[in-house]
Amino acid sequence: SYLSSGINAEYGAPKESPKAPAVTAAPPKENKKKAAKKEKTGQQQKQQKGAQANSAAPADVSRLNMRVGFIRTAKQHPDADGLYLEEIDCGEPEPRQVISGLVKHIPIEEMQQRPCVVLLNLKPAKMRGIMSHAMVMCASSPEKVEILAPPADSKPGDLVTVEGFSGTPDAQLNPKKKVFEAIQPDFLVSPEGHALYKGVPWKINGQVVTAQTMRGCGIK
Repeated sequence: SYLSSGINAEYGAPKESPKAPAVTAAPPKENKKKAAKKEKTGQQQKQQKGAQANSAAPADVSRLNMRVGFIRTAKQHPDADGLYLEEIDCGEPEPRQVISGLVKHIPIEEMQQRPCVVLLNLKPAKMRGIMSHAMVMCASSPEKVEILAPPADSKPGDLVTVEGFSGTPDAQLNPKKKVFEAIQPDFLVSPEGHALYKGVPWKINGQVVTAQTMRGCGIK
């Protein structure tokens, strides 16, 4: 076996002899494999340390990867009357498939060819048999829901920032840590229609993200 031949090559080979030159060829191959394995292990440990450091970071808005999206198309989810199935350009090589529970609030005609703000680093989730890879951010009250509007000159992939919160977004939010759930209660639409986090406006390229008509409500 590979294991036994490796052990023999390292520990069981005779000392260097003119009659057996082939024996000395095995250790370099084994050493290469060991070095590659060690390097891979080192990379994994670095990734684990990075994940641990990020999980220890404060639960604030900087951990959310929110960006401008553009809804190319939206159609009814084939297996759920209350869900839309959308194709959203997020400034990446391929559009993302996203499922939103907006059927009761926004007519399908208003879901086509429109900009939005999307949360990209939620863990993908299956919704009635189809995977969703982001979440459309909306002004929300029990009576009404509106898609938030990015600034007019923004483009897909532009990042949402909040002054005073300059951390790095998680690669993917750990649902067990409930990071989004800890942050979301501090989202609010101001009386002026600005999207806020702890009273500070969401901005894209220095301009404010807004709600269309809703005021004084939450954001989900």
